[in-house]
Order: sequence, then structure tokens, then C-alpha cells
Amino acid sequence: MASDDGLAALGVEGASAAAHALSLPAEAYGNDPRLEVMWAMKAYNHAEVYFNLISSVDPKFLKLTKLDDQIYSSFRETFKELDIKQLKEEDLKSDQAKERWRPFCNQFEGLVEDFNYGTLLRLDCEKDYTEENTIFATRVQFFAVEIARNREGFNDTVYKSKGSKS
Repeated sequence: MASDDGLAALGVEGASAAAHALSLPAEAYGNDPRLEVMWAMKAYNHAEVYFNLISSVDPKFLKLTKLDDQIYSSFRETFKELDIKQLKEEDLKSDQAKERWRPFCNQFEGLVEDFNYGTLLRLDCEKDYTEENTIFATRVQFFAVEIARNREGFNDTVYKSKGSKS
């Protein structure tokens, strides 16, 4: 089983192999604890970079993908009523939600790189990533929600609160 220092055990020579391993489809692996640690670290690093970005750049000017316009219009067409300011776990994880999200996400297969990779998403957009405020979502779900939050002004609170502290 994996120890707490599972990544340290990989060593420098393992870094390249780890990067390659993370690019392979999930079906290529069983439940390898070392890969779970690598995936968690990759998702956390992505979340940290994104939060730092919306903290330092006015979110309404951010472009997250080449397809932001298409993702946003399809998202708002499909999820008109979704409260993106304060998501609930069932908005993404209930059986009914999964039935709505699946076709939305699948339309971006081959268009959005790593569209179905696991990513961390904040439930309450006015708060940082914490265990209580974070849910696991696919990358295209993350893009859809965060593009909408940026365009609709919901991430302004993070930008303004971080900007006023510096």
C-alpha cells in the first residue's frame, strides 16, 4: 500500500514516468494508490493556479479555453436555472443531474483537451478551495461553471477581496 510519502518514493527518475502515466486513460489502471495520489496532486495544483488567477486578474477578462463562447452558450442553454454562485453536490452528482450533464460533457469530447479528467470545483464561488467547499467534477464541467461565473460576475468577489489585501 501507499505510504504518506507516495510521491517522494517515485524519485526524480519517476517524474517523467508519472507524467506519462497521468496522460493515459483511466481504464489502463486498476486502483493504484500512487496514481490516486498523483491525480489528487494534479487536481489540487490546477485548483490552486486557477484560484490565484481569479484572485489577481479581473475574471470577466479571462479566457479559459478556445471554446469559451461555445461552452458558455451550451451550458446556459442546458442549465438555465443552475445556481452557479452556490452549487450543491446534487447539482452534479444526483442521478438526474448526471443524466443532464452526460450529453453536455460528451459534446466536447475531442474539442476540449482532457474534457473528462477529474478537476476540483468550488461549491460556493465566494470562498476558497477547502474540503467543505470543493467537489470533484470533470474538466468540462469546471470550465462550464467557471466561465459562467466569470462572465456573470460571480467570481468578482474573490478578485476584489484578494486585490484589496495587497
